[in-house]
Amino acid sequence: MHGVQRLRKSNRLDLVKRSGAWRALAVFSRNRAAVLGAIILVCFVLAALFADLVAPYDPLAMVPEESRQPPSGSHLMGTDHLGRDILSRSIFGARLSLLVGVASVLIGGIAGTVAGLIAGYSGGRVDAVMMRVVDGMLAFPYILLALTVISALGPGIRNAIIAVGISSIPEYARLTRGTVLSAKEDVYVEAARAIGCSSFRTMFRHVFPNVMAPVVVLSTLQLGWAILSVSGLSFLGLGAQPPTPEWGLMVNMGRDYLGREWWISTFPGLTLAAAVMALNLMGDGLREALDPKLRFR
Repeated sequence: MHGVQRLRKSNRLDLVKRSGAWRALAVFSRNRAAVLGAIILVCFVLAALFADLVAPYDPLAMVPEESRQPPSGSHLMGTDHLGRDILSRSIFGARLSLLVGVASVLIGGIAGTVAGLIAGYSGGRVDAVMMRVVDGMLAFPYILLALTVISALGPGIRNAIIAVGISSIPEYARLTRGTVLSAKEDVYVEAARAIGCSSFRTMFRHVFPNVMAPVVVLSTLQLGWAILSVSGLSFLGLGAQPPTPEWGLMVNMGRDYLGREWWISTFPGLTLAAAVMALNLMGDGLREALDPKLRFR
């Protein structure tokens, strides 16, 4: 009898979870800008995954006799000063940019979320000390903090990922802490404490799942910012190094030819802008779909 009751209760909970997910999906699908952003993002992901099949040329192959050719039927985005196909390099650049963006978000998201969760749930001196460290990091502009980290680690795409990831930690920490301060006063947390759950189990088993929605939304928005930041570091010569096909580096390498061969910098810059725009549109749609206050406005 008790087993049947538990099964019915479990089925009801699963139904509630599914209905909530379907409601969020329905709200997201009604947002045309968010759907457009998702479609563009899927195109970038597919291009990154199948770059070897989609790219018409080797992104590293130099053909000096075809250097600085304008867009044409054989080279849709033209060629750069070394005769490399810009379309092929932009496609492979999508693979690198998405990888570094995801890696940066994982570094900042995991570290910042755990820090905010511990600070918000523990309170007292632990919260005060951790938040003062976060406030100290927030005192620096993001790009300046990233430059400070990368100047200590040295230039390179790996160090650029670490620098951007570290500079995004404060955003996750403050968001998670604020959400935890509200969530830990709910009835289910008091019930978990009453039945003897440890603080660790209560934090990660009961509180953490209920603060995931805003973290997911922030991660989507931060992904665009991370791609843009790593591209900016590469533009300054502190990220990807030649001959790596990376959007920021490609824009930098074509800046000396902007007066005549505008396509060398323009097309990688437009590709970068399209990727960031798609992520921002999708992030706004997710925020509306997952936040009840915005959903029923």
